[in-house]
Amino acid sequence: MLSTTLKAGLADYAIGEKIRALRLKKKMGLVELGQHAGLSPALLSKIERDLLFPTLPTLLKIALVFSVGLEYFFSGPREAPVVAVVRKTDRLRFPEREGAVGAFHFESLDFPATERRFNSYYAEFTASEPTTLRRHQHGGAEFIYVLRGTLVLHVAEDEYRMGQGDSVYFDPHVPHAYQRGGARPCHALVVTTP
Repeated sequence: MLSTTLKAGLADYAIGEKIRALRLKKKMGLVELGQHAGLSPALLSKIERDLLFPTLPTLLKIALVFSVGLEYFFSGPREAPVVAVVRKTDRLRFPEREGAVGAFHFESLDFPATERRFNSYYAEFTASEPTTLRRHQHGGAEFIYVLRGTLVLHVAEDEYRMGQGDSVYFDPHVPHAYQRGGARPCHALVVTTP
C-alpha cells in the first residue's frame, strides 16, 4: 500500500493520463492495448484512472506498444532537440503479438525518441503459410521497403508480391497481413504514422 506522500508524488507525473492520451491518439481500445502489451484491460483501466500505479516492467510493456521510452512518462517538456541513436545491439526483438506465434518479428529503430511523428521498425517475416495470417488494421499510414527476400502483402482482398528493393505505401485502416514469399528469409523496413 502506498503512502499519501508517495501517491501524491506519483500523481504529479500523470502516468495514467499520458497512457490514455497515447492510446486515444492511436485510436486504440483498452482490449487492443491489452493484447499488444500482454496485460488485462481491467488493469489498464485502473492505471489510466490513477487507481493503480504500474510497475516499471508493466510500464515498459505499455511504452513499447507506443514506441516511446520510459523517460516519456517521467520527463518534463523537452529542452533540447531530439537526437536518438539506437545501436543494433540495443534493439529488442518482439513477436507480432505477445505470447503468440505470428507472421513476423520486429525491432523498434527509434524507441528512445519522444514525440515522434512516425515509428520505424526492422521486421523479419517468418510465416509463409496463409493459415498463419492474422489481419490487423490501424490508423495513420504505412510504408514498407523490402531489404531482402520476398514479401507478400495482403490488403483487403488484394495480394501484392514484392522483392528486394520494392516498396509500398498503403492505408492501414484496411485490414492487412504480411506473409513471407518462399523459403528464403525476408527482412524489411516498416514505417508507420500515428
